[in-house]
Amino acid sequence: MLDLLRKNNIAAGILAVFRIYLGYQFIHAGYGKIVGGSFDASGFLQGAIASSTGDHPAVQGWWAAFLENVALPNAGLFTFLVQWGELLVGIALILGLFTNFAAIMGMMMNFSFLFSGTVSTNAQMILLAIFVVVAGANAGKFGLDKYTMPYLKNVLTNKTNKRKKDAAVV
Repeated sequence: MLDLLRKNNIAAGILAVFRIYLGYQFIHAGYGKIVGGSFDASGFLQGAIASSTGDHPAVQGWWAAFLENVALPNAGLFTFLVQWGELLVGIALILGLFTNFAAIMGMMMNFSFLFSGTVSTNAQMILLAIFVVVAGANAGKFGLDKYTMPYLKNVLTNKTNKRKKDAAVV
């Protein structure tokens, strides 16, 4: 199964569809928050904290403590991170640029929303992103990763080889 995901061209095409769908969802969410101008994470954070009490809390205590003590006091930073993070993850996924990193960051945001008591499409997005991450480089095969990753590998390899040569000379 892993070979199919990581080496097959048909799988790469299907993964590109997953990637572009995920990218569109993130761009749509982030762009709407940025241009709408009224997004403020503090309301969401307060709602999540409030959902951590009662007989059947939707938010676990440890996560509510993080939200209350870290996120809420820094709501401005989290507002910025959410809206721009969604937009940049979406752009990267659509372009197939740093695909695995973008998918992992998207999963981190979706898990944060799930931990905060929202359901929506977050679980579906995580599931699709898991396929993208497990597929590795094949997920960005029909994207800019096809060009950027070999270039970066070459640059990093040359720097490593140069350092080894310089160390050997000394």
